[in-house]
Amino acid sequence: MQNEVIEELNEFLKGQYMGIHSYEKYIQKLEDATIKRQFQDIQQGHKEYAMKVAERIQNLGGEPVDDEGVFGSIQGFLNQLNLPDTTEGLIKGAIKGETLGIEMSERIVRGDLDEESLELIKEILDHDRQHTDLLKRLLH
Repeated sequence: MQNEVIEELNEFLKGQYMGIHSYEKYIQKLEDATIKRQFQDIQQGHKEYAMKVAERIQNLGGEPVDDEGVFGSIQGFLNQLNLPDTTEGLIKGAIKGETLGIEMSERIVRGDLDEESLELIKEILDHDRQHTDLLKRLLH
């Protein structure tokens, strides 16, 4: 059971790293200082939660991954090729990424997590949903 929990948490952690790296690309392209700051705040949230998940994995006796993995790296590269040039396009891309990340994360953690790990993941997903709501407000 514990090895399964560690594996699921590591898969979740890879997704957090994908988000961190995606926001880095968005931030580099954004020119609006206010929106850039919002993206930086969201990215910082992903970094903080990645550290919490890594700590949880360590507390369970596992070794946390330190990047998004090969698949995530390839996907990130392909996404970078299609980055929009407008602020609106970047915001829409971030919304799509957050939504996809939430959906994938929910699938990853449907397995056998212990109560403490499950609570941590629920907290992170709630925070990710708040990011999506914030990004949607930036469009209007």
